[in-house]
Amino acid sequence: MDLKLISSKLEQLQTPQGQQSQQKFDRSQYFWKAPLGKSQIRFVPYVENKDNPFQEVFFHYGIGNRTMISPINFGDKDPIVEFSKELRKTSEPENWRLAKKLEPKMRVFAPVIVRGEENKGVRFWEFGKQVYQELLSYAADEDYGDFTDVVSGLDMTVEVVQGNPYPQTSIRVKPKQTPLSDDNTSVEKWLKEQPELFKYYKKYTYDEMKTALQDWLNPEDGGEGGSSNDQSSKKDEGYTLNVKQKESFNEDEFDDLFKD
Repeated sequence: MDLKLISSKLEQLQTPQGQQSQQKFDRSQYFWKAPLGKSQIRFVPYVENKDNPFQEVFFHYGIGNRTMISPINFGDKDPIVEFSKELRKTSEPENWRLAKKLEPKMRVFAPVIVRGEENKGVRFWEFGKQVYQELLSYAADEDYGDFTDVVSGLDMTVEVVQGNPYPQTSIRVKPKQTPLSDDNTSVEKWLKEQPELFKYYKKYTYDEMKTALQDWLNPEDGGEGGSSNDQSSKKDEGYTLNVKQKESFNEDEFDDLFKD
């Protein structure tokens, strides 16, 4: 018998259905996190869209103490977004504040090669709005041209310093045009073999997201979120969701908000 195969099968059977897609994987294989200090990177053309290396992705943070990728990324309905829109139809300021907290947050991903770690291949760098705006300003500046060009593109220096409370990231474009690599075989590989961005995030169903939202809005005694009138603080990947929740929505009221 192949004991490794048997052990793997046993682990699959012992993992509750629905959680198997979220089994741990080595994130550093597919995603690059800029460390403190300086790093040198090169953006490469995105295999899914050679005209634009930046992929905007929207997430919900802290609902049900988890990160959920929004279905709007795939053109599908998002019950949390729908609920947020309904809250904005009321005249209560508290509902408007809650609606803003429930709106999905944008993160941006782009394929990069990290200098000195070329053997790891193309990975996605994830960043926020401020870095995104800075990169777009470089892309729109004719003095820099197409910094993803594999022959005459530009490397960039990414510097991360510890801020208060979160790290701060700055970018500086290297002035000299350089090829992506002198090894044509490596270039061809990097342009073709890139991670599948959405493969590493669980796609929750409409009902799963609706249930998570309802449970978060109506926490049971001593359960997740505490009392409905308490200050609720939930953190995930650097984001904080602070909401002073109104009275709980009962099941009928909650369902009514999703009716056409």
